[in-house]
Amino acid sequence: MKSNSYIPALTGVRAIAAFLVFFHHFNQLDFPFPLRRTLNEFHMGVTMFFLLSGFLICMRYYDSCELSETWFRKYIRNRIARIYPMYLLLTLATFGLYFLFGGEASVLNGFESPWILLLLNVFFLRGFFDDFKFTGVGQGWSLTVEESFYFLAPLFFMQMKKNKKAIVYLPILLLSTGALLVLIFRNFSFFGFFGNFTFMFLYTFLGRCVEFFIGMGLALIVLKQNEKDRKYPIYTLLGILGIAGSIAIMASVPLDGIEYGLYHPVGIVTNNLILPIGIAFFYFGIIKEKSLIRNFLSSATMQLLGKSSYIFYLIHIGVIANFTKIWTRSGVDAFYNWLDLKGFDWLSEHLNDSVLFIAIVFIFLNLVSILLYKTIEEPVNLYIRRSKLLVKNV
Repeated sequence: MKSNSYIPALTGVRAIAAFLVFFHHFNQLDFPFPLRRTLNEFHMGVTMFFLLSGFLICMRYYDSCELSETWFRKYIRNRIARIYPMYLLLTLATFGLYFLFGGEASVLNGFESPWILLLLNVFFLRGFFDDFKFTGVGQGWSLTVEESFYFLAPLFFMQMKKNKKAIVYLPILLLSTGALLVLIFRNFSFFGFFGNFTFMFLYTFLGRCVEFFIGMGLALIVLKQNEKDRKYPIYTLLGILGIAGSIAIMASVPLDGIEYGLYHPVGIVTNNLILPIGIAFFYFGIIKEKSLIRNFLSSATMQLLGKSSYIFYLIHIGVIANFTKIWTRSGVDAFYNWLDLKGFDWLSEHLNDSVLFIAIVFIFLNLVSILLYKTIEEPVNLYIRRSKLLVKNV
């Protein structure tokens, strides 16, 4: 397969990954226990994103990568165009509203220097500190992981070209480096900078590098494949089984003093190693095999939702989501009270009000995401890519 090939199904996957994280965060205490425990582990959407990033960056840049200033400037410009504008806009809006009106304590998480915290958020540095990882646009911690990979990926590619075994020993080296940092800095009180192994394995690139390397390994396999599709969706089904099995393992871990199975050592191993293997099988399947699943993910609707999924991920919790939840909760409660007063109790008996609440928020945030994608993200992305940003004047 050509390195610049567009794979529609993977754009649709981006939407699925973002939606999984949404339902993870919108899990409700009044849901039946099996459903609640399963949704608890839908954080796996982040793993899907990390593996997809490893795959796509390797597909696009592995063959053309060179350690020259000109190449690196263009590469970084494209990465900035893709990630930074909407993140910066939402981060500034979040802190701006906090400065003007106050708001949720999670924006600062008790830190007394908001301007320093703003800088840490703007420059993706907050993700290196356990105490700051959920500040600002809370889910933006994952962008620190992404950006760490983006900056290091060219070095990985060059090493992998010299030695094929690098794809195995590099993640081992990175994990060892992360463990060493924890052994050193857990003895100091520095805002949780590599303060414990759970933080390192779940919230830093050093701990989650395996997901990116599995994605890169998949890309190298796909690049060697011919264009012909496989007839039966064997890998697709194996991938789904692997993903479902990984969720089942994490959902069955005893929650003794922890919120999610992810925080248990078994959950960490499952999330960081077993689950990515299942996702890799699934990705290979939807790339190379004919199936209804691939057709669905490649549909026009899923393409639009996939392209706007980055914004959806950034706004599904935070300022926009909070306003949406307030008016939606108020409206749903008023609607159900009206039904009860009128004696129309069929809906309240058969449809949990939390389900209706989540459905309205989900639809509305998707519409906002599509609007912001069409009016801001896509035009700004194209403008930056065509601009002379970071281009060195000769």
